Amino acid sequence: MATAVETLGKLERRLTITFPVADVRTEVEKRLKKQAKTAKAPGFRPGKVPIKMVAAQYGYQIESDVLNDKVGRAFNDAANENQLRVAGFPKIEPKEDAPEGMLAFDATFEVYPDVVVGDLAAMEVETVSADVTDAEIDKTIDILRKQRVHYHTKGEAGEHGDGGEPVAANGDRVTVDFVGKIDGEEFAGGKAENYAFVLGEGRMLPEFEAATIGLKVGESKTFPLAFPEDYHGKDVAGKTAEFTITLNKLEWAHMPEVDAEFARSLGIEDGSVEKMREDIKTNLEREVNARIKARNKEAVMDALVKATDMDVPKAMIQQDSERLAEMTRQDMMQRGMDVKAMPFPAEMFADKAERRVRLGLILSQLVADNSLNATQEQVKAQIEDFAQSYEDPKEVLKYYYSDRRRLAEVEALVLEENVVNYVLGKAKVSSKAIAFDELMGSNPQG
Repeated sequence: MATAVETLGKLERRLTITFPVADVRTEVEKRLKKQAKTAKAPGFRPGKVPIKMVAAQYGYQIESDVLNDKVGRAFNDAANENQLRVAGFPKIEPKEDAPEGMLAFDATFEVYPDVVVGDLAAMEVETVSADVTDAEIDKTIDILRKQRVHYHTKGEAGEHGDGGEPVAANGDRVTVDFVGKIDGEEFAGGKAENYAFVLGEGRMLPEFEAATIGLKVGESKTFPLAFPEDYHGKDVAGKTAEFTITLNKLEWAHMPEVDAEFARSLGIEDGSVEKMREDIKTNLEREVNARIKARNKEAVMDALVKATDMDVPKAMIQQDSERLAEMTRQDMMQRGMDVKAMPFPAEMFADKAERRVRLGLILSQLVADNSLNATQEQVKAQIEDFAQSYEDPKEVLKYYYSDRRRLAEVEALVLEENVVNYVLGKAKVSSKAIAFDELMGSNPQG
């Protein structure tokens, strides 16, 4: 039995669970007898161990299990009887002042908030759009050419150069020996032999690249280099070193021409440059559409959070924080990082978890109020859309439909899309065209 529910805060509740000690003893004795049928002990045949020995060996664990079962069942019954939507797990604590012959426990817990979504018609949502033009296709082709670059010795007959003795310039790959000293002493990481890098890529500090430019093979140069205050090597950060570099090898970059051979290298069997450009445009548009959809979804989610004022159960935030911490740990382990000594306090993820929980409650309410659940047809269409970019679409369908968890992930995506479309159909929506580079988050030429 349970007492009336006490309200401790906006979402926090408490109820007291009581039941007779005799009920616990009866159940413990029943389970001990069952355990005795298979119990083993030196000098006794299985099933013939005295009940006192069985109780000594298993009694504590059995009594603990019985109490957990009874308290859990009583709490669930009380929650159902009082129509409580419990969020997270209750905190159970024994009471000292239980009536004679009774056991009493206080269960403190939180309930789900009443979610009242703000007026969708009053919400303002700004969506974005972007176009894929010939300029974006050309930039992508340049990136693909750079990925297939070949280097040749600079100045060789028939190669790049004007016939004079070649010097290092931006875009060249140089191979150098270098040694750095601070106050006349060499330092860790300041020396290398036959070290190769491409001038202009920013892999080396600007002073280092500037000193290399203009050198001929076999030439050396000594120059000062001031390490930035925030340099990753703390032993040299903020200090000035004297470097000596010697150019051992100089190569120029030969990028493939945009021709039939280049198109075939990208999987265009007939070598059609026009078809290659069409394929690149299709792939870019697919990526652009995905990013636009993600940006617009985020705009809708931001608007929903802003328009809906409610309290969020701390227990749910804590659970999601721990889940995010574990996901981060697993992700880093899969990347080959040693995370054994790394702390992953759940508090680091509390803000993100709070937003996730808040949005989950809002979306659940919108779905329930407006019948926005994902249909089987929508889920199948989404998976088929995923499959378009794979060689064997049937394998992609099999991959998702063979695992209920994977299918659930797709259902969640469709459900979110249903909510987004529903909100956009009700809210005050404005659209803004943005540049391709801004949408992609980086400069394709970089």
